[in-house]
Amino acid sequence: MEDSDILEKVRRIEIKARGISNQLFAGAYHSAFKGRGMKFSEVREYLPGDDIRTIDWNVTARFNHPYVKVFEEERELTMMLLVDISKSGQFGSSDHDKKTLMAEMAGVLAFSAILNNDNAGILFFSDKVEKYIPPKKGKPHILRIIRECLVTEPKGQGTNLNAALEYFSNIQKKRCIMFLVSDFMAGNFETSLRIASRKHDVVALNIYDPRERELPSIGLVQMQDMETGELKWIDTSSEKVRTQFARTALMHRHYLDDLFRKTGIDYTHVATNDNYFLKLSHLFQRRGKSR
Repeated sequence: MEDSDILEKVRRIEIKARGISNQLFAGAYHSAFKGRGMKFSEVREYLPGDDIRTIDWNVTARFNHPYVKVFEEERELTMMLLVDISKSGQFGSSDHDKKTLMAEMAGVLAFSAILNNDNAGILFFSDKVEKYIPPKKGKPHILRIIRECLVTEPKGQGTNLNAALEYFSNIQKKRCIMFLVSDFMAGNFETSLRIASRKHDVVALNIYDPRERELPSIGLVQMQDMETGELKWIDTSSEKVRTQFARTALMHRHYLDDLFRKTGIDYTHVATNDNYFLKLSHLFQRRGKSR
């Protein structure tokens, strides 16, 4: 893309992400991702209904009137986005491909973080770690994240979730919110994911295109593996071929569902033709109710 095209895309995503974050996610994000704990703020006079366990007996004795301690949440958190930029993200059968969808969602999540005065950072990966941008605050930083989502191209081939998770575990020592954004077309990452989920608050966003789960009957079609370059002819008019394709895709989804549940990870599946901010909103609401 030309620089002018990139800037225009960043601007459009910024406007959309800022609007969605302001309207839908400010409260939901805050409820879904709690701070590190509570810290003392002040004392005030006791009011009917206050928890008697918060009474400050020293102040109460001094003024001969009940006073309670007031605490506030230690809010500041760090949110990290681990975004899969392997070449399979270039596929899309609707208005945009998986890579563009990931960029928009990253923008929404990053804006939600800064609206709550949290830090946001991002790590791009393919079959290796491609780029790491440390967490910071501020609009210029968020715009940089969105731009990098659009322009960063993978140097590696394929997808290696292990490499990303192990690298991140080594550099991020303090607990943080970690959004793992990928189509999860990779294998043997269960152990790394389980270790990451013990250390961080991990949320998985499985991005997919509807055509990756169901083939239309359009005759003989030449398909290419975006990551290996392999070409293969597929007879989509064959009901057996279409059924096997759908069954394999469903098995992969069930595998991910089972893995995320076993590791205690919150997750959602988002298609390229989905209303993704509703998917994120429902995810945040579920988390808010369970915490």
